[in-house]
Amino acid sequence: MLTLTQLVPRGLAPFDLTLQDGACLTVSGPSGAGKTVLLRAIADLDVNAGEARAGSLIRSQISAPVWRKNVAYVPADTGWWADHVHSHMPEGDPGPLLDALDLDRACLSWPVAQLSTGERQRLALVRALLAEPEVLLLDEPTSALDVDATKAVERLITDYMSRGATVVIVTHDDEQAQRLGDQHLRVDGGKVEILSREAG
Repeated sequence: MLTLTQLVPRGLAPFDLTLQDGACLTVSGPSGAGKTVLLRAIADLDVNAGEARAGSLIRSQISAPVWRKNVAYVPADTGWWADHVHSHMPEGDPGPLLDALDLDRACLSWPVAQLSTGERQRLALVRALLAEPEVLLLDEPTSALDVDATKAVERLITDYMSRGATVVIVTHDDEQAQRLGDQHLRVDGGKVEILSREAG
């Protein structure tokens, strides 16, 4: 479960939010409205006010690294700090995740410079899922992917939610929001509006 109490991301109005285990919140809004700022505030990567809770963890009572291990943020433009893919992976077996995303298992030994934008996006998701966070914050995770790769990512996200994880995903794809979202949040003009999922 993710609970936000009077969270105030930079430049946005305060808001409250509760997401149950296994739920997905989709976030939309025009470019520059603050969608990424909102995700980074939940992850406590930028200055913000208010309180956040993930399961039994209260953000103000634990260290930032512990919070971010349990509330994982995957940016649209992922960071890579070493030369080869395997250097970025936490402990665990990435094989099943790579298979689910139709990635060659040999890619773990590839130079990061060899990766396409879409491969980087999918590998960043693998990296996050290997750490088994309680909450997954995804910033446009399929923006560089074709239809088949997008479907594979959505299946993996849905499977992860079925095991109790909570997901917040920024997307400009209304159909994707309908497929994945239990709740919808719109950021526009400095305001944060939380909506129920539309029927359809």
